[in-house]
Amino acid sequence: MISQISQPRLKGYRFPRSVISYAVWAYHRFALSLRDVEDLLAERGIKVSYETIRSWIRKFGTQIAKHVRAARQQPSDKWHLDEVVIMIRGVKHWLWRAVDSNGEVLDILVQSRRNARAAKRFIARLVARWGTPRVIVTDKLRSYGAALRKLALEVDHRAHKGINNRIEGSHRPTRKREKIQGRFKSARQAQRFLAAHDETANLFRPRRHKMTASAYRQKRAAAFHQWNECAIELAA
Repeated sequence: MISQISQPRLKGYRFPRSVISYAVWAYHRFALSLRDVEDLLAERGIKVSYETIRSWIRKFGTQIAKHVRAARQQPSDKWHLDEVVIMIRGVKHWLWRAVDSNGEVLDILVQSRRNARAAKRFIARLVARWGTPRVIVTDKLRSYGAALRKLALEVDHRAHKGINNRIEGSHRPTRKREKIQGRFKSARQAQRFLAAHDETANLFRPRRHKMTASAYRQKRAAAFHQWNECAIELAA
């Protein structure tokens, strides 16, 4: 996936943008460690330490995710919201996530609380970015209802655990990466990583079981093209 298209070199970096964007893509696209990505690059004749790759991912992963998010189409008007616990240095935190009816992640937010104030903050953030949906589906946590009342949103709120399975599955890749990384080191690091991780998943993991082989290949080619276009926008 290393782009063969000539791209301007980043000032202060000895490797071209195509190599940097490939390292960021491989790390977020697959369940790989930093040393795994180092080995992938080494097999291609690119000698770089995993610590350098770590700095690339920390700095440029957020930038690429921002450009990918900006190019996204408006989501469907039915949202699924859920929260899952993550441990950070022995302290319980909550990862709030929202997906639309197509399974695409709308946003994530790592917070230290699981109450009405935290729910209000997350929903307000979603509405500010995507507008007001027609339907919001949640589990039976009462904080969602309280948050919607405080925000005075005219939406159809459906609180039922059995109909919120779509978002339950979106937590699995997070659990997998959490295990590989040996848990997250801070709330800020978790927020930065998961935001880029979910945007990469949105782009490269379409609902393949509902697509023909040719349609999937076209979708994948478009995703690669978009990723390379985002790499051109990187700033040192």
